[in-house]
Amino acid sequence: MNCPFCGFEGSPRELHAHLGEQHPDAVRFEEKGGGRSFYALTCPVCGDGYEREIKPRGRDPGFIEEFQNQIRLVALDMLVNHLLGEHEDLPVD
Repeated sequence: MNCPFCGFEGSPRELHAHLGEQHPDAVRFEEKGGGRSFYALTCPVCGDGYEREIKPRGRDPGFIEEFQNQIRLVALDMLVNHLLGEHEDLPVD
């Protein structure tokens, strides 16, 4: 698969690792009313946005800081699945 942010090419698993290492800022962490925390990302190909609540421990002030890398990888997995499902015209190795 081709990375939607740069020229990287690799398998879906390799793309997932690449995204986590080279494009972690693609995942945003957001606070909303009531102390609720979310992770969000936007597909750079079509602009579709994805947002999921981080729960239930997301209400713990240190939870996101402690687990942000793991949360980010979950979000990037969603992006890889989206690319495979919605953008099958993108080159895949």
